Amino acid sequence: MRIVVLAGGIGGARFLLGVRAYAREVGAEVTAVVNVGDDLFLHGLKVCPDLDSVMYTLGGGADPERGWGRIDETWTVRAELAAYGAEPTWFGLGDRDLATHLVRTTMLTAGYPLHAVTEALAARWQPGVRVLPATDDRLETHAVVSGTGDEADRPGTGDGGGDTGQRAIHFQEWWVRYRARIDTHRFVFVGADAATPAPGVLDALGAADVVLVAPSNPVVSIAPVLAVPELRTAVADGPGRVVGVSPIIGGAPVRGMADRCLAVLGVECSAAGVGRLYGARGAGGLLDGWLVAEEDAQTVVPGVTVGAAPLRMTDEAATARMVRAALELT
Repeated sequence: MRIVVLAGGIGGARFLLGVRAYAREVGAEVTAVVNVGDDLFLHGLKVCPDLDSVMYTLGGGADPERGWGRIDETWTVRAELAAYGAEPTWFGLGDRDLATHLVRTTMLTAGYPLHAVTEALAARWQPGVRVLPATDDRLETHAVVSGTGDEADRPGTGDGGGDTGQRAIHFQEWWVRYRARIDTHRFVFVGADAATPAPGVLDALGAADVVLVAPSNPVVSIAPVLAVPELRTAVADGPGRVVGVSPIIGGAPVRGMADRCLAVLGVECSAAGVGRLYGARGAGGLLDGWLVAEEDAQTVVPGVTVGAAPLRMTDEAATARMVRAALELT
């Protein structure tokens, strides 16, 4: 069996632990196609948060409490940058994490494409699955906002402050600096229209028996992947059955800010809302199957087979059972 997983964020990384465990049981091959919309340059270094979360999590180096970054991290360089007043001050890089970004930036500067750099970095971590960026090209998620951002310091507000002019900011600034509490109009995927899938992505999708859409944020983790036109077409028209796993349980995200992102799109924060957002394959959407939590067993998504199972990723074994339940929908 060949499995392709569309993934991003911490939820996607933890889901891949279960996919890998299941694949080892049945002898399946797994390829993870990972979001690059969060990528950005900081202090001259190329940072790929979702690729690193997948790599660190599968390689046993992720911080289990924060869910992102390296375990046993130190912050000496961050403190020194702050002493210089170096911007941005709202995004910190740990000392261990910096090594990854230094190697990546050196290789990119030398002319290696992102997929080759990712393969080289993964050789250290031995993730047990093939990890591919969705594209080697520039693709960044930006939020179109208005307001000064001062309202982010006043919990519960987001009225745009005194400035009604719209501007685009990088997703990381929207979330880390402003904590999503700023008047937000839409998300845009800069560069997506011209981007092409990274080498290996189309081959993996063309050979897949099943494509799993991880329980990642559908708006800022999965949508940027699908914003690459050839990639979306390959998922929608490929031979593999497409099954998604809901990131919403009982009307709330398990973690993160999917509810705030869905609100920007005017989509209901529910398993049904996200399922309808992805839509049914053959009707302009993607899904053949949609796995929801037991709490949401009454969910209906037109044209899609819906199943229910426990969706709390409490440990690797529980996550592997989720994966098995998703694959049974095929």
